[in-house]
Amino acid sequence: MSQPILEVCDLCRSFGGLKAVHNLNFAVEPQTIHGLIGPNGAGKTTTFNVISGFYAPSSGKVVYQGRDVSGMKTSKLAEIGLIRTFQGTTLFQEFSVIDNVRIGCHNSARSGFFSRITGMDRAVETAALDKAHELLAFFGLSEIANEPAASLPHGHQRALGMAVALAADPKIILLDEPFTGMNPDETARMMELVRDVRRRGITVMLVEHDMKAVMGLCDVITVMNFGSRLVEGTPDAVRNDPKVIEAYLGRAIDAA
Repeated sequence: MSQPILEVCDLCRSFGGLKAVHNLNFAVEPQTIHGLIGPNGAGKTTTFNVISGFYAPSSGKVVYQGRDVSGMKTSKLAEIGLIRTFQGTTLFQEFSVIDNVRIGCHNSARSGFFSRITGMDRAVETAALDKAHELLAFFGLSEIANEPAASLPHGHQRALGMAVALAADPKIILLDEPFTGMNPDETARMMELVRDVRRRGITVMLVEHDMKAVMGLCDVITVMNFGSRLVEGTPDAVRNDPKVIEAYLGRAIDAA
């Protein structure tokens, strides 16, 4: 077995007297698609927020590539390859599609963000533009490269958000409900894009309520309930686990 790329070890996060995450443990293997699911209020988003540096753990630790990164700032985590997307698409809506991706390139460039955007560093700017075009082609967005992000339909905005994330050269990408608000065609397309991201050698971890997407994508699924790990295993094992069926009232998992 290879060393996990990400480990959550006895993780706890409390808000006053509320234990949102309690003694949570799981490991994510390199180049897998790992799902984190659970009923509303199970602690999934809080866990993502702790992993990605928005909250420090109350106790326990987050280990990334063998290094304790507990409480490390989000910007520092991004620099070492741990990138997180959000449930709400975070784009510069007035900028063009390609300029959004160019901005995303600043994490992996040696020169500063300001110098690249203003054209002061031509060589780096040229490299960023080439990289942006490659990513737009990868996500099927080349034909709308010069359109403002605000004009894109929902599915294309989510794909653009992933392109921006990949511009930062992640080793692992945390996707927060990537299928929210999508119709079946958009969901199918996004599922294939997530598989393509993994084919590029990038590990994917996702929080998602769409059980059909989760069951169709993930190699391993960790199920949370009341802030703790309930079950972990393959999609088939999770789907048929009595504790999971009880937690979901037998509906969402059975439907998948």
